[in-house]
Amino acid sequence: MSVDLLNHSLLLGTAVVLVAIAAVRFSLSSGLPSLLLYLALGLVLGEDAIGINFDDQRLTQVLGFGALALILAEGGLTTRWTTIRHALAPAAVLATVGVVVSVLVVGAAAFLLLDLPWTVALLVGAVLSSTDAAAVFSVLRRVPIHPRLAGVLEAESGLNDAPVVLLVVALSEQAASDHGGHPWYVLVPLAAFELAAGAAIGLGVGWLGAKGLRRLALPSSALTSLAVLTLTVGAYALGATLHTSGFLAVYVAGLVLGNSEMPHRTAVRGFAEAVGWLAQIGLFVLLGLLASPGDLDTQVWPALALGVVLLLVARPLSVLVSMTPFRMPWRQQAFLSWAGLRGAVPVVLATVPVTTGVPGVEWLFDLVFVLVVVFTLVQGPTLPFMARRLHVEHTMDSRDLDVESAPLDELGAEILQVRIGQDSRLHGLEVFELRLPRGANIALVVREQNSFVPGDRTVLRRGDQLLVVTTQKVRRETQRRLRALSLGGRLALWGKRPP
Repeated sequence: MSVDLLNHSLLLGTAVVLVAIAAVRFSLSSGLPSLLLYLALGLVLGEDAIGINFDDQRLTQVLGFGALALILAEGGLTTRWTTIRHALAPAAVLATVGVVVSVLVVGAAAFLLLDLPWTVALLVGAVLSSTDAAAVFSVLRRVPIHPRLAGVLEAESGLNDAPVVLLVVALSEQAASDHGGHPWYVLVPLAAFELAAGAAIGLGVGWLGAKGLRRLALPSSALTSLAVLTLTVGAYALGATLHTSGFLAVYVAGLVLGNSEMPHRTAVRGFAEAVGWLAQIGLFVLLGLLASPGDLDTQVWPALALGVVLLLVARPLSVLVSMTPFRMPWRQQAFLSWAGLRGAVPVVLATVPVTTGVPGVEWLFDLVFVLVVVFTLVQGPTLPFMARRLHVEHTMDSRDLDVESAPLDELGAEILQVRIGQDSRLHGLEVFELRLPRGANIALVVREQNSFVPGDRTVLRRGDQLLVVTTQKVRRETQRRLRALSLGGRLALWGKRPP
């Protein structure tokens, strides 16, 4: 490494990141997940276009695991506990039992269609069984869905990476071993122990870290943000070093820290999102760089065959088995099945069998790459249509809005952004009829690109966006009140006095 090479690398890296950031705007307008644009950027940089020659799968796996740890840390830190609290149990079942169902179905298809040994076929099923949160929510930002359904999707994508990684590593070692590895009745309790221990490490690091940061009371939001992210990465490193689930440890630690009463929470979330975006950009560009376009065409038909089984059989069956005990309506189950997008995790995991020494699986990376690209193109743009068709859109989108303003923390205040949907019964209500809890007020209404401060007699309309300022104490009550009015109209909860 010379100074000149460093300068050229920094110049190329700057151009890649700036192009990737600009691509987000196109992603939002087109409905395509940004991962496809980043993968395309990596292909352009590769040996068949600009000419960068990169084929190190072991380095890709190492850097990929590091990037996934940062992405999961960002996911935990930015996830609201109130959003996933009621969805955690079904999401956990979908991330474990659902994964097993998906692996068995796709493994059977790979055994029959691709004429693979059973261990390798199940390995293919395991690699393809993890969903991707970034891919799902990049196309759902414009289409609010039922809160519980959104919570299941968000929690599942954060939880299912851990059991999938353990399963892929175990099956890879079994396929590479002359002695067949450990039998399944040993692997199951071992995996359960590693997941439980990883969750315990995450809880411990998160709780102790939050307590220490409150006592330390760092004067700078930058230092607090750096300390929080360091703690989450430390949870991953500790979990992995102790041979437990580092991925579950980092997500749980981030979830605990992100929902703790600590200073500079807004700055911490902003810093985590920036690092998460950078990790995603670097990871997807690296995966695109590793792929060889000339080798992909040989895996198109196998990828299409397994993708159809995954989309139309394995995912729906895993959702049906996992969600039926929780009495989830069939429309929500259907949308949850269609929204199981694959992203970076399967492509990274496709490098594990090669680096572990499984013979004759060099084609797996190409197959997974093609499958992810093709079915993201099929599913991604159609998710808004499916949400409307299945009637799982939410008539009123209410979300916490982070504002970079320290006085809000000092005052104990928060801001909600509320969008009134086309079918919401908030339409036609006057502001005074909302009867919001004491301590909550509508500060601004944005209507058709015009903004104004509402009065008590202001009539709300479809498409309005509201900024609601509320104290932390009544934020959840305010959200419940607005959702009840959106569904039931002006008589909703009329007999209940606001606090």
